[in-house]
Amino acid sequence: MAVSCTNTPSKKGTFGFDLEFLTKSEPGVLVLEDSSGAAKVIISPNLQGRVMTSTAGGNQGISFGWLNYDLLATRKTKRHMTAFGGEERFWLGPEGGQFSIYFKKGQDFTFENWQVPSEIDSEPFELISATKTEAKFSKEMHFENYLGTSMDLRVNRDVRLLAKEAIDQLLRINASKDVKMVGFETANAITNTGKISWNKANGMLSIWILSMLNASEKTMVVAPFKQDGLGPVYTDDYFGKVPADRLRHENGVIFFKADAQYRSKIGISPSRALPFIGSYDAEKMVLTVAQFDLPGGNSQYVNGKWELQKDPLSGDAVNAYNDGVNNGNQLGKFYEIESSSPAAALAPGKTLSHHHRTIHFMGPKEDLDQISLQVFGIPVDQIK
Repeated sequence: MAVSCTNTPSKKGTFGFDLEFLTKSEPGVLVLEDSSGAAKVIISPNLQGRVMTSTAGGNQGISFGWLNYDLLATRKTKRHMTAFGGEERFWLGPEGGQFSIYFKKGQDFTFENWQVPSEIDSEPFELISATKTEAKFSKEMHFENYLGTSMDLRVNRDVRLLAKEAIDQLLRINASKDVKMVGFETANAITNTGKISWNKANGMLSIWILSMLNASEKTMVVAPFKQDGLGPVYTDDYFGKVPADRLRHENGVIFFKADAQYRSKIGISPSRALPFIGSYDAEKMVLTVAQFDLPGGNSQYVNGKWELQKDPLSGDAVNAYNDGVNNGNQLGKFYEIESSSPAAALAPGKTLSHHHRTIHFMGPKEDLDQISLQVFGIPVDQIK
């Protein structure tokens, strides 16, 4: 649905402020909203059908997605990656290793050589259709991976607003009328449009969904895990080992500090992962739940570590990232929640899909406790 703005400026940090800003910087933005006008989502076709932000409180409500206002205002692309921000975006894995499309053949796996392809960084997706509650996008892409394999594919991405009834059913809750909520689902698919099959010999891709959310001193990522799973509970050395005061686990739950003050990343293997990850901002009393496809069985996931790998299919299914200062620079005050599809072993014409759902709750603490207990097994006071 096309948007228009009022003449009364909105306060920074609100959905209305971000809507006014994005209407100027991103012509053609779409807004999905429920019948009450409280639950809203902004989408940019010009940025890969990216969900820019959402709210549970109408134009004056809190805006949940992190936006890089300075970069969006100039709309200038950057070398390596253009960190425009946005609450949920489409990427492709793996980032590193011999299957990578972020490094050219023969290059060392260093930041100097790392480059996010423009197709998933700054180029638009084609808008196929849009209604008040759903938008559909498509994009044809071509890559050459680190092995030198030529890969052609079509991406289809649908963004849907979730009704309260769908959220209740998905999470097996019955949220109180006192709880404000907004939820959206992205249905993402990649189709091999080339002439060769994708396999372990010539490389495979995966669907990689990343959410950039506003960090605070009192925000903690929370993820339940399988206590009877095989291997380490988490990968904690993507950017050097995460300090113990920022990462811990107990009684089947992982806690990872999301204050945007220390660059760090964790991953959870498919053997340990459950189809939920989220966060709690005790400052604003916002409980966030991400739910995603997790096929199980013998599903294999691409390994994104920046190195030639003994097993490029030993990657993580779920990740979380906390931004921080690196070499004197910082991208922004955000953290990320991420999920991936299994590796796409696709013959020509075949398709792999992945669904990711993001839901934010605000309301009385006792109501948030009930939701958190159902999803994460603990009340919100224990997410610290």
